[in-house]
Amino acid sequence: MRKVYLDHAAASPVDPRVMDEMLPYFTDRYGNPSSVYSLGFEANTAVEEARERVAKLIGGEPKEIIFTSCGTESINLAIKGLVNRRKSKGNHIITSTIEHPSVLSAVDELERGGFSVTRLPVDGGGLVDVESVTAAITEKTILISVMYANNEVGSIQPIKEIGEIAKDRGIPFHTDAVAAAGKIRISVSKDNIDLLSLASQDLYGPKGAAALYLRKGTYISPILHGGPQERKLRPSTESVPLIVGMGKAAEIAVQEMGAESERLSKMRDKLVRELTSSVKECHLNGNLEKRLPNNANVRFSYIEGESIILNLDMKGIQAATGSACTSETLEPSHVLTAMGIPPEHSHGSIAFTLGRWTKEEEIDYVIETLPPIVKELRSISPMVPEGWTD
Repeated sequence: MRKVYLDHAAASPVDPRVMDEMLPYFTDRYGNPSSVYSLGFEANTAVEEARERVAKLIGGEPKEIIFTSCGTESINLAIKGLVNRRKSKGNHIITSTIEHPSVLSAVDELERGGFSVTRLPVDGGGLVDVESVTAAITEKTILISVMYANNEVGSIQPIKEIGEIAKDRGIPFHTDAVAAAGKIRISVSKDNIDLLSLASQDLYGPKGAAALYLRKGTYISPILHGGPQERKLRPSTESVPLIVGMGKAAEIAVQEMGAESERLSKMRDKLVRELTSSVKECHLNGNLEKRLPNNANVRFSYIEGESIILNLDMKGIQAATGSACTSETLEPSHVLTAMGIPPEHSHGSIAFTLGRWTKEEEIDYVIETLPPIVKELRSISPMVPEGWTD
């Protein structure tokens, strides 16, 4: 059966060039980076080279990169580490309603512990109003955390403007850039970002490696305690092969991001254009222009996304109904709900996320295959209004 994989937001294959660079560190170069002899020095050198590569991807300095095991850990270290360090200065956190579950769960836990949280609303395209950020700030605000781009609908937030507000008020600014890093250009200095989270697996690197950018002069407390690794902020023996892989993935992204973004944007736009024009009550979710180049999230009213996914899978097409972290629940996407999309429409949303090896003929296959599936499902759906014709 023909296989078309369009769920790169959930998982991406490791680039063969990344794998080639990782392999020696599983076998011959297995030293502990903290060891003082040559094998350890070799491992430490590899980790530091990876640190330089990751820093270059976001316009930071190598010493500002802390390696973690995943994006969720990076986000928790940023948010909990920052507010615990600054709790004597205040107890108020600002975030948005469409953040990744790792952000929302972290601030929920802090709120239960006595912190105050403002969750900013978004418009119909999934964007935060910059003025609402300013309005939410109080004398007790100690952190602003707004994602760079949404992992479900792809909308890119006004990060530079939010960063300027945070800088002017002297408030640390964190952004979850897991979905954005490697797909669009990021500059932590131009965007006034103090803390930034990114993950290897979203860069075609291995799962199990991620990083936190921590601007020089921004201080956090560790959430793990142990040895001196990663400036004592993330103690544990570094996973050298995975860190090396993340570094190589970051290097490739720097080199190829421009051309790849242009290629993916054209296929994304074609997919959205053809589906929304050929299928009744099919609409784009997210901002039309300010969106990731590989994200096409569309909704089909009056049918269930899970049914669409199962039928697509039988045709060899793999996509998603929402975030991979929340897809096991039957509740409508919290992102689409925050955007004001009612359940009878949001339940039929499908997220197509294109990748490095996606071909135009695969997009054509989706365009050919999906409309008949939608028509068939609507013919048996109890949600279709009486008298409505497809």
